[in-house]
Amino acid sequence: MAIHKREEFTKKEQDLATFAKAISHPARIAILKVLAQRNECICGEIVEILPLAQSTVSQHLKELQNAGLIKGSVDGPRSCYCINWDMFTKFCDQFTQSFSKLVDLRKDTFETYLKQSSKKGKGCC
Repeated sequence: MAIHKREEFTKKEQDLATFAKAISHPARIAILKVLAQRNECICGEIVEILPLAQSTVSQHLKELQNAGLIKGSVDGPRSCYCINWDMFTKFCDQFTQSFSKLVDLRKDTFETYLKQSSKKGKGCC
């Protein structure tokens, strides 16, 4: 029997994993781009733009909504969605904070590489 170890990680790490999972599909990225451009959108409009069936778009919208990245409202047969900018900003801030040290480390490593390669002279080898 598999042991569920999710609880061993911090709430912040779990939230970032949820965010990463929600945006891990190209269709979800495309949906977020459409919603960002239009501020809000009816599900049928998204279906017209993307090369996916309505049921598939609905599944992706559900995943984004479950992660808190979008909000939705139902008005009769129409479902309207928009980006939850507060939650989206929260996740982006957490991601940036979590990996900001890596950015600095990579910058230092890259600068060291440039210094060493300039000492070797011109050429790639």
